[in-house]
Amino acid sequence: MAMAKAFDASVTLCTVVPESLAALKAEWTSVSMRSLLEEARTRLLVLARELGHEDLDIEVRMGSIPGGILSAAESLAIDLIVLSSHRPEMKDWLLGANAARVVRHAKCSVMVVRE
Repeated sequence: MAMAKAFDASVTLCTVVPESLAALKAEWTSVSMRSLLEEARTRLLVLARELGHEDLDIEVRMGSIPGGILSAAESLAIDLIVLSSHRPEMKDWLLGANAARVVRHAKCSVMVVRE
């Protein structure tokens, strides 16, 4: 938020509901899907409130996590993607972490933040 303020930039909080979670939790029914997406939206609204910025733009997508992030960044003409990442585990080196995929394929700059 400090960076956005320094550059007078707008901020969009974005989350991607993985299709695998949707298939498991929502069982692909339209009512359950809407509920799942609304739950994700509510979590972002709570985060915005905790950050003290209730007026932030909110974007909820469904699909693969890296694909959803990249799609949102492109369609919203994002200049910088800021995302968090965990410390890589062996499976990440073999399969590739979501953050690594976003970094490799983004058309804009990406800042990866670790805990």
